[in-house]
Amino acid sequence: MRYCPTRWREYELIDCGDGEKLERFGSIVLIRPESAAIWPKALSEREWNQAAHAIFKHKDAKSGWWEERQNIPSEWHISYPFPNKDLKLKLKLTQFKHVGIFPEQAVNWEYIARMTNALQEGGFAQPNFLNLFAYTGAASVAARMAGAKTTHVDSLKQLVTWANENQELNKISDIRWMVEDALKFAQREAKRGNKYQGIIMDPPSWGLGPKGEKWRLEDQINALFEAVSMITDEKHFVIINTYSGITPIAVENLSRKWFKPESLQAGEICLESSQKQLLPLGTLVRFSNI
Repeated sequence: MRYCPTRWREYELIDCGDGEKLERFGSIVLIRPESAAIWPKALSEREWNQAAHAIFKHKDAKSGWWEERQNIPSEWHISYPFPNKDLKLKLKLTQFKHVGIFPEQAVNWEYIARMTNALQEGGFAQPNFLNLFAYTGAASVAARMAGAKTTHVDSLKQLVTWANENQELNKISDIRWMVEDALKFAQREAKRGNKYQGIIMDPPSWGLGPKGEKWRLEDQINALFEAVSMITDEKHFVIINTYSGITPIAVENLSRKWFKPESLQAGEICLESSQKQLLPLGTLVRFSNI
């Protein structure tokens, strides 16, 4: 199954290929590396260069810099259309090629809103929602806007600060912020007996915890699934994203082992370019019992 957002107005994947992608975020057009884009570009190099406000250049495998071709504000905002109120997000250029959102995740923001509404209709006035490896908090804000009691967990303080700014931008409040290792947080929640009706986990392939702990997904994924299964309520929805080459079948097998879902959807999360190319951006598995 393919999961590609179709309702973006302020984001556009203009073209992709030759290890790069040409994207529009609001009025800002960027060129960024994209290892999944192994086919030739549809548009010419001249068209790419004329369109781009900035191009990301690698310093090493982990970081780099932006070569600005046109003036870019230090930060800017874009919106995603929700039924009652647009989801607003702050963007800025970072030395890690990211800008503050993963546009393909819009399919999950919509799913979170739908499932939260279903839980409310099923008797949960304010479902408990947990966002693990939560980045800049788009999913947290989406859940809170839908009426969930939301906990946001990320190991990097600067990302949690950014997420709080997204909360303020959307004029909502009361998201619970946790600067903590996601796996350790889930394990402690299991010991406390706490339960969540909605959970999204978006673990990186590798990374460092708040105290420099090394993280490699292949080494930790079973422990992560076990811990999260112990804090998942009987009535629930769960979303799992992976980006490290772990296939949909592998994540489906893990999900069936630890959660035993009644029904499950598995596939690739992607973006469709204006040139009608599909850009694969990872594995997505989700299931619910509501």
